[in-house]
Amino acid sequence: MIQNSIVIVGGGLAGLIAAIHLKNNNYTVLVIEKNEFPKHKVCGEYISNEVSPYLKSLGLDINSLQPKHIDKLSFSLVSGKSLNAVLPLGGFGISRYQLDQYLYNQAKERGCVIVQETVTDIAFLDGIFTITTNSDTYAATIVLGAFGKRSNLDIKLKRNFIQKQSHWLGVKAHYELHFPDDYVGLHHFKGGYCGVSKIENNLVNICYLANYETFKQYKSIEDYQTKVVCKNPNLKEIFKNASIQFEKPLTISQVSFEEKKCVEAHILMIGDTAGLIHPLCGNGMAMAIHSAKLAAENTIHFLENRINRATLENNYINDWNKNFKKRLQTGRRLGKLLQHEKTAQVALKILILFPFILSIIIKKTHGKPI
Repeated sequence: MIQNSIVIVGGGLAGLIAAIHLKNNNYTVLVIEKNEFPKHKVCGEYISNEVSPYLKSLGLDINSLQPKHIDKLSFSLVSGKSLNAVLPLGGFGISRYQLDQYLYNQAKERGCVIVQETVTDIAFLDGIFTITTNSDTYAATIVLGAFGKRSNLDIKLKRNFIQKQSHWLGVKAHYELHFPDDYVGLHHFKGGYCGVSKIENNLVNICYLANYETFKQYKSIEDYQTKVVCKNPNLKEIFKNASIQFEKPLTISQVSFEEKKCVEAHILMIGDTAGLIHPLCGNGMAMAIHSAKLAAENTIHFLENRINRATLENNYINDWNKNFKKRLQTGRRLGKLLQHEKTAQVALKILILFPFILSIIIKKTHGKPI
């Protein structure tokens, strides 16, 4: 059995950020990731600037990746009626393919150990975790769970949300398309939402969330996009002029927005593993980064013997709830509101008359600079 201070299960955005933070503080870090780097992922690929100061404090130069700087939002309903707004903090567009590869390289250069294995079980006994993979067994004092939206580990840990069927499907691809550099578009269609924004290399990321009950009535993604997604005139125009750069769009099923516990079986959950905000809030990547910061800071306090494990877990739960609970709740409420077209039309008319309300909604789903 290989002994480690900290094992991070999952090498996505949250897992790699946490690894870099902890390694910067001279801790031994092992990241176990089942996939090879780099890899495209179904993701909106927009990050709020609320996390920019933190990324700089870690010594990360995101600007070297040439992201697109975004400070405007365009929102539309199925009918095509739209509303534009300024994003108070703004953000940037960067592909997960490029960002994850950069973070992977940074973690390796700083001395983090990253292995490509699949974790099959995590057990906790007498203050020590035993992490079993398809090829080895590891021991650790701390485990951070960063294994994504949905995993076999969720089933193994008997997490409540995994027992409930989810009816959401995610679809994403990169396109060549004439689209403003500084805008993120959020467009509603019957049964879903579509985000559109520029990323590096002048490409456009188009990612949408669809209700599976609606989607399954159609023969293919192309058929669904034509007959449902493109009922929104804005999306019809976008897809009409877009040239896909993937062989075919990526998909992910069973996307769940159910509440999750951020600590289970003594594992500190981060990123999507701890909770997933509704995509119409456009803030999932920033929340993943922020959660990694909170988990890393609390882990350091524990390893410095300033707090015991019970306090560690309680502090992390409190930090998570303070920073994310209301934002997640707001996202769920907005999602339910926009599922009803007539209600959504009334809401949009109110926003057009009183545009300051949209700024309030944006602030409720975004955090302050960290």
